[in-house]
Amino acid sequence: MTETARADAGQVAWGATAVCVRYGRTVALADVSLSVPAGQVTAVVGGDGAGKSTLLRCLAGALAPDSGEITRPPKERTGYLPASSGIYPDLTVSENLDFRAQGYGMSRRVAMDRAAEYLDRAGLTQATDRLAGQLSGGMRQKLAVIAAMLHQPELIVLDEPTTGVDPVSRSGLWWLIASAAAEGCAVVLATTYLDEAERCASVLALDAGRALAAGTAEEIVAAMPGSLHAVARRPDGDAAAKAWRRAGRWRVWDPDRTADGDGDGDGRIQPDLADAVTVAALAREILAGQVHGGTS
Repeated sequence: MTETARADAGQVAWGATAVCVRYGRTVALADVSLSVPAGQVTAVVGGDGAGKSTLLRCLAGALAPDSGEITRPPKERTGYLPASSGIYPDLTVSENLDFRAQGYGMSRRVAMDRAAEYLDRAGLTQATDRLAGQLSGGMRQKLAVIAAMLHQPELIVLDEPTTGVDPVSRSGLWWLIASAAAEGCAVVLATTYLDEAERCASVLALDAGRALAAGTAEEIVAAMPGSLHAVARRPDGDAAAKAWRRAGRWRVWDPDRTADGDGDGDGRIQPDLADAVTVAALAREILAGQVHGGTS
């Protein structure tokens, strides 16, 4: 394992190269690479157990990979929001930020001015004297993001910052996240919401610790093989293994027919990122089944 911490972010995109992590016999990450350039938001998506948190912990310096290379700024130039939020419920909003500022070695005046600005942007100015444990989920997550970006780091690592947050608070969180990127910070976040990932400059989709797809949302969708159709009921036979339910209807993937191929076109739909990631997972499952079937 090689870990590189550099102070000059202008010369390199932070990220991971061929990273592998194992927990005993369980492979959490297998040869995963990710580039996190400055000035943009990069998303890591996938379901439970996909490896998102493990990858972000490596990027934040909280976990050393078994092999591969992590390139990141020094820890004092990195902001990290773990899945647990890292907020102390028995401290007030102001006390949480003051505690974090002291840990970063910030001057009290700079910390107070910056905290006031971020709290005002996030709509939390009236909550500065409230205990963090008494905040709503959305307010607590906004506080956690502010804490991670308070010292204006070169890299901000956010582990599912919007999970379980109401739509209004999600919008406020995204404003904070986008603001950090606009100020030149490299931001990487994990999310289970693929509609959020579509907002990001680039996306890495993980499944069982392995990369499924990577690129911009448009590139991932364009690379999807075959075509997609919407039907009212789940199909029978072999097609059932290539079908999933979404928005009250069934989507069926036809790997042998391109979007421009022959056919009557009934029910054919334009895929989005969620469809393309689902198809990538299905294609991997089918290929694995064929390999296992051929060697049995």
